[in-house]
Amino acid sequence: MLNHPTLDLLHDLGLHGLAKGFRAMQGSAEADALTHAEWLGLVLDHEVTLRRQKRFEARAKAARLRHAASVEDVDYRSPRGLERALFLKLSSCDWIRERRNCLITGPAGVGKSWLACALGHKACREDLPVLYHRAPRLFGELELARESGRYNRLLRSIARARLLILDDWGPEPLTAGQRRDLLEIVEDRYDVGSILITSQIPVERWYEIIGSPTHADAILDRVVHNAYRIALSGESLRKARRQEIDA
Repeated sequence: MLNHPTLDLLHDLGLHGLAKGFRAMQGSAEADALTHAEWLGLVLDHEVTLRRQKRFEARAKAARLRHAASVEDVDYRSPRGLERALFLKLSSCDWIRERRNCLITGPAGVGKSWLACALGHKACREDLPVLYHRAPRLFGELELARESGRYNRLLRSIARARLLILDDWGPEPLTAGQRRDLLEIVEDRYDVGSILITSQIPVERWYEIIGSPTHADAILDRVVHNAYRIALSGESLRKARRQEIDA
C-alpha cells in the first residue's frame, strides 16, 4: 500500500529518476537481498542518470550544433591527415577546461565542421556550455545587433559559452567592423573560455585575412599561441561518398 503514495510524493518533489528507480527495484526479485544502503544507492543512480541526460539535452539544444556528430563515429580510415591520438586527446575536453583553443583547417569537404560538432557534442555531454556559429552569419548578426541596440547583450551571451565554435571562417578578408567584432569576442574569451575555429585557409594566412596589422597581432596572439591544430588534407569526403553510391 505504501508504493503508490511514495511514488506520488517522489514525483511531487521532482525526483522522477528516483521514482523510476523505485518502481524498478520494487519489481526486482534481487532487491530483497540488498542492504538498505545498496538499495538506496541503486535508486539514486536512476536520479543522477536522468538529471545528467536532461542537462545534456539542454546543453545540446542551446549549442545549436550544425551536425549531429559524435566522437565515437569519427572515421580515422579516410586519408585526410587526422591524427587519432590527438583527436582522442581533444575528445577528453580537458583542453576546454584548460581554456585552450583548437584550430581545424583544410580544403572543403574533408569534415572540418563535422569534427568540430563532434567535439562540441562531447563537451555538451561533459556538461560544458557550447555555442556554435557559422562565422559569416555571426558577423551579420553582430552588425544587426549593433544597429538595434542588442550588441552588448549578444556579446555577453557568446562570452558565457565555455566553448565557442566559429565555423567556416574566411576566406574573404574581414571588414573594419568584423575585425572589431572578432577582437571583442576573442578578448572576452581570453584565458576564460575556449574557441574552436574551422577554416579552409591555413593558419599562416590568417594574418592577411584579418587585414589590419594591429588587430591581427592582438587577435592571433590570443588565439593561436595556446591552440591545438588539426591540418586536414585530401579530397572531399562528400565526393568520395557520391562515387561509392554511383559505383
